[in-house]
Amino acid sequence: MRLIDFINKGAICMDLKSNDKTAMLYELVDILLGSREIKNDNGNREKLFNILYKREKLGSTGIGNGVAIPHGKSDLVKNITIAIGISRKGIDFNAIDGEKTRIFSLLIAPPSSEAPHLRALARISRIFKNKTFRHVLMNAKSSEDIMSLIATEEEAL
Repeated sequence: MRLIDFINKGAICMDLKSNDKTAMLYELVDILLGSREIKNDNGNREKLFNILYKREKLGSTGIGNGVAIPHGKSDLVKNITIAIGISRKGIDFNAIDGEKTRIFSLLIAPPSSEAPHLRALARISRIFKNKTFRHVLMNAKSSEDIMSLIATEEEAL
């Protein structure tokens, strides 16, 4: 499994603006909808937000080290779909280490993809454990840079 195969270049935001967790979830959903990975109609924005919000109520997806992996399952996607967002200032996402979160990897998977969903979450977590990688990613200048950095880091695993 290669994460890079599930990331649409149009679903990468280099400068997230949200100041709190709820706004950030909406902003990430909007990025995904804007990439046309998911149709932006019939209340899909609220459907996706509610999936993510419900998951966050179980426990924060802020895994620490400035990284969060909000995720959920939805029949709005046929394959795993990932959006990446960078918050330069960081926000309080209730991460397990109490630090501000700056890197967000939103993952939406089809309801029937239990094992691939878990593998993708584990792979994202593993990639973002590398402190140097996180630092370089935070300083990326473009979506293309982020795609290239992720592809290179995956090859190194």
